[in-house]
Amino acid sequence: MARLKISLSYMLLALLAGPVAADSTRQPTHELTLGNGLKVIVREDHRAPVVVSQLWYKVGSSHEPPGQTGISHALEHMMFKGSKNLGPGESSRVLRSLGAEENAFTSRDYTAYYQVLSRDQLPIALEMEAERMHTATLPEDEFIREMEVIKEERRLRVDDNPNSLAYERFLTQAHIASPYSQPVIGWMHDIERLTVDDLRAWYQTHYQPGNAVLIIVGDVTLDEVKPLVDSYFAPIPAGQIPEHKRPLDLPGGAERQVTLHLDVQLPSLLLSFNVPSLSTAENAWEVHALRLLSGVLDSGYSARLASRLERGNAIATSASASYSGFARGDTLFTLSGLPNQALDISLEQLEQAFWAEIDELKSTPPSAAELTRVKTQLIAADVYARDSIAHQATQMGQLESVGLPWQLIEEDQQALESISAQQVSDVAQRYLTRERLTRGHVLPAATAPSTEAARPEQEESN
Repeated sequence: MARLKISLSYMLLALLAGPVAADSTRQPTHELTLGNGLKVIVREDHRAPVVVSQLWYKVGSSHEPPGQTGISHALEHMMFKGSKNLGPGESSRVLRSLGAEENAFTSRDYTAYYQVLSRDQLPIALEMEAERMHTATLPEDEFIREMEVIKEERRLRVDDNPNSLAYERFLTQAHIASPYSQPVIGWMHDIERLTVDDLRAWYQTHYQPGNAVLIIVGDVTLDEVKPLVDSYFAPIPAGQIPEHKRPLDLPGGAERQVTLHLDVQLPSLLLSFNVPSLSTAENAWEVHALRLLSGVLDSGYSARLASRLERGNAIATSASASYSGFARGDTLFTLSGLPNQALDISLEQLEQAFWAEIDELKSTPPSAAELTRVKTQLIAADVYARDSIAHQATQMGQLESVGLPWQLIEEDQQALESISAQQVSDVAQRYLTRERLTRGHVLPAATAPSTEAARPEQEESN
């Protein structure tokens, strides 16, 4: 009876997902490019008198040269510190007075600024965003103060957070040949030596109309938006578009391991495999198969890691899998977990359990019912998330910023549904191999070997 209820639930989800996804593809979406190179995408969603405006720049930490890590994130902070006609923080005060929501974020591949506000206030947001694109002042006194804020942000989020610090260090090994090894916030020694002139040069190079995408989603039409965009953004001169090369990683050749002794309470395991993204894969289906492989392992209560490693043999107190195929360069497929200390399980035993699950998927494809469940979960989650206009805008902005067309959103359901169980097994065989593996052991600092015992004998000086 329980199995019947579960099957009916998934059938209901599938029925719900189909019509909603179909409706979303019919949302009027318009695309245009201004003479200066700025790409503009307008999607109509008339359910509420609200609009979201997002301006995405194709620059992030993976574009940064050695010695200037963190400069994209630092510039994001400084973009709120004034422009030709607005003083430091003034744009934020205006938006807050209108009841608008605004913020910004920096990632490895892009930097984005957004506002969520009433449809009649869109001209204000666009005018201020256009001014910031072209005439940000980046005053030195504000820079000096803001860099101290960024240093403290790094301390709180990374240096004083053992788990974040562990993952940051782990990525330096997992992305051995890729700039994805660099932290978005930057290394502290680079943050300390950035200058305001560095930021001004970075701004002049990357904050160009042709290196940006403007996404507007909400209760608007193209006829309403186009005159606003023409008025505020079209006069900005077209600058030289910087060249972008995709971050590529080594396909294999060596198994790597990093052991970190940090101030953590429990030991943890990280297993990451170098894999392609949709931007770098030879065949797009492989990326969607990897997404489903991640879901088979970790997509809720019924997934294999939860049902077998956490509840079944209780070898792990937590076990997860993660993969994001929508990146500018090669990426990672990651398994992570905490061994069950109550049963005295070691990191090595937990890794063996992970490999057992991988090997089973390599030799035996998931069942049709299991794969259908995972597909339904992924599709339904995306359909429900599209209730948010901000989510819709973010999906399109992320794709466009990494060099992928926004139309992939509308094709995603079909792409997932077309993947077979054998293809899921095939990508496990091809990509989850030891020559692509980076292993991370994160151990409590108390378990570190004695420095006295490890110290080599000193040579006598003559």
